[in-house]
Amino acid sequence: MNMIVAADRNWGIGRNNGLLADLPTDMKYFREHTQGKIVVMGRKTLESLPGGKGLPKRTNIVLSANPDFEAEGCIIVHSEYELFDELAKYDPDNIFLIGGASIYNRFYKYCRRLFITKMDADLNADAFIVNIDEDEDYRLISESEPVTENGITFRFLVYARNFEGMIRARTLNF
Repeated sequence: MNMIVAADRNWGIGRNNGLLADLPTDMKYFREHTQGKIVVMGRKTLESLPGGKGLPKRTNIVLSANPDFEAEGCIIVHSEYELFDELAKYDPDNIFLIGGASIYNRFYKYCRRLFITKMDADLNADAFIVNIDEDEDYRLISESEPVTENGITFRFLVYARNFEGMIRARTLNF
């Protein structure tokens, strides 16, 4: 499984249930990595998408504690157990966590790769993910040249789980 997210310098990822910045190059990067793949999100993230619908050209899996929640064109799961049971049907390299903060923070430890658009700005976020640079289970394996759009400079970073992290992940009921 993978994770894809844009984060500011404080590891903020959102404000008022929306994105922190409008970065067309990052949106293109997101589409290139997730189209034709499986995306995993929480209910609030689904509701924040255009029309409150799943993303086109992807298998949308939504985790919601509400047993009555339904969403057209989405696979709804209600527990971690149901989520992993559903994810077992797919190639792990084709699965991407796409938000929100509670999903990222709860499941990133199960990811092999983390695709992070790191913005060099403090964007007054109200939703945050863990500081990946401080997580000894991951190492930075690639970093793009800086890109500047709409007054924000950012880089595309890829982190990989190191061997010790893989061993620890196996103890997380996976």
